[in-house]
Amino acid sequence: MITTIPSNRERFRIKLSIVSKMPFQLGIRVYDPRYANSYYFRRKATFSKADTKRDFIISLPVSPEVLEMEVYDKNTGEDYTFEIQNVKIEKMSPVEMWATDEQHRFLEFAIQFSQKAGYVPTGFYESEDHEFLFQYLAKITDPFGTELITPARTHRKMPRVQISQRLFKSYTIPIRVAILAHEGCHWFLNTRSQTTADLCGMKQYLDYGFPTIEAVYAVTKVFGMNPEIVGASQVERTKDVINFIEKYRVNA
Repeated sequence: MITTIPSNRERFRIKLSIVSKMPFQLGIRVYDPRYANSYYFRRKATFSKADTKRDFIISLPVSPEVLEMEVYDKNTGEDYTFEIQNVKIEKMSPVEMWATDEQHRFLEFAIQFSQKAGYVPTGFYESEDHEFLFQYLAKITDPFGTELITPARTHRKMPRVQISQRLFKSYTIPIRVAILAHEGCHWFLNTRSQTTADLCGMKQYLDYGFPTIEAVYAVTKVFGMNPEIVGASQVERTKDVINFIEKYRVNA
């Protein structure tokens, strides 16, 4: 089932109530129908028995002119296995993010780039005030040409971020924003600490109103795709971020 939403670049959230008619795996996708690889939300959920009701909240702190929301059975692609019992759209409150003006400008630039990263070509992308520069590469490599698994990396002494197109095209827009917020924090805080940048970037991401479920995906995505590199430090780093997100939820 596909629903067109005249989003008009507004901030809002969608509340869905879904009831299963039989066991099935649900898929939800919210995307800009004009452009490829422009997902604002992706979620799957398993309904293990009939007559199960579940509620979903889809936070959209940024949106294009028009969105489409697709709710479907991931196995069949059909909608006879469930019923959408209720759909409600609520406006989100204005952004309340405690950060410097420079950090605000960087995040807005990161959001704008994230919205188009799924379909624009590689090259250099500069903010309107020429303050920040993103270098969009086909992939990020080491000096020997071997591809690195990092989706982005920044120079701590200048506001320039290198971004892997191959990896970014597969991510949702919120995950792209979370990654770029992390990279920005490396530069703003002049830190090499991954955890420090994780928590700084995640705070900005959540303060802006992006969904927490996508935040969890953001911190597990790279390690999940490359389990051979996961060690104790990466596991601890992921735990730190997830604990931060849980505390944020409680205090929100």
